[in-house]
Amino acid sequence: MISRNGTGVDNIDLEAAGKKKIQICRTAGANAQGVAELTLGLLLSLVRSIPFSNACLKKTRWQRSKGTELKGRVLGLVGCGEIGKRTAKMAVGMGMQVVAYDYLPDPSWRLNNFAYVDLADLYRQADFISLHCPAAANGEPILGAGAIRKMKKGVFLINTARASLLDHNAVLAGLESNNIAGVALDVFEVEPPDDYRLVQDERVIATPHIGGYTYESVTRATVEAVENLINALK
Repeated sequence: MISRNGTGVDNIDLEAAGKKKIQICRTAGANAQGVAELTLGLLLSLVRSIPFSNACLKKTRWQRSKGTELKGRVLGLVGCGEIGKRTAKMAVGMGMQVVAYDYLPDPSWRLNNFAYVDLADLYRQADFISLHCPAAANGEPILGAGAIRKMKKGVFLINTARASLLDHNAVLAGLESNNIAGVALDVFEVEPPDDYRLVQDERVIATPHIGGYTYESVTRATVEAVENLINALK
């Protein structure tokens, strides 16, 4: 048995484990609150230029960037599991409209100012798009050049899920053409990253995979991982 203190299994050879009948246990949802809160933090940092303002003042420069209010804006969630739902609740609490695409939408889940839509409608409506889904089985990015062309001009992107969901070259091109107004990243193909081109763009905010790195999330995941082992041994 392999007991993960997290939800991702990207670093486990699932085919080999299946052949050897090795059970894989995860701690699904243990880090959901931490990731959802970071998503809202990154969203606010993007629209209010918080990192930029802080960096300017530390260099003794009084320089301001006009921000955007979130109330009345549309947040699009690609993936609406536990993390997506918690993100949606907080965003609605801030006065946002939320639309979400999920491969298996939950028909029993209800929230004011929330609706499930297909990807085409999400791209058309969303001012902000946040990723909360697993990586594609074929490894292809969900947000590539074609998807970016369908989005609103000036869209903001947030990725706290999997690095492979974004085509980074397409995102760079979107920033250069001003089709994308800003990007926030918490995940990378290689960690620490070996390609800093996207990170170094002034319209990109990057954090070192800290979504589930809170005292509470780490404690929940560790306890659940040990409980999974104990239950298996029983």
